[in-house]
Amino acid sequence: MANQLHDKGFHNPLARDIMKTKLITLSPEMDVFDGVEILVKNRISGAPVVDSQYCLLGTFSEKSVMKVLVETTYEQLPSNRIDAFMNREPRTIDENMHLMSIAHIFLTTPRRRLPVIRDGRLIGQVSRRDVVEAALKLVRQHPTYEKQLLYLSALRAMDEAPNV
Repeated sequence: MANQLHDKGFHNPLARDIMKTKLITLSPEMDVFDGVEILVKNRISGAPVVDSQYCLLGTFSEKSVMKVLVETTYEQLPSNRIDAFMNREPRTIDENMHLMSIAHIFLTTPRRRLPVIRDGRLIGQVSRRDVVEAALKLVRQHPTYEKQLLYLSALRAMDEAPNV
């Protein structure tokens, strides 16, 4: 069945198929409040922090900003650099990860975005919204999508549903 669907143009999209490649990135030495301004101005909840070679060093997000706010309330900032507040261990994915695997990560973790890495360098990012849009597109590609159960991993007709 999966091969039949693939032959008809249906496939389980990969990260490289749905990722955004035009990203707003931040540098580790950037002033933290300049980083906050970039997030607010661009209406984004976070951004990758990269070095001059585009190697991912971390992510700076709204959660990072909460850390800045709390620390400035009770004490002076230890540093005004983004790298003092970024998440240094962001969850990343490979460009060949399947849509359903990405969806599972979003379902089971609090992540809102996943940087896509190739050879240690940032090449894109997948957000929850990217997964939602790809799933909708996948369902709508099927000629009878209104009669389908959501078996997105193989997009099966209702009479072909797996036995439970």
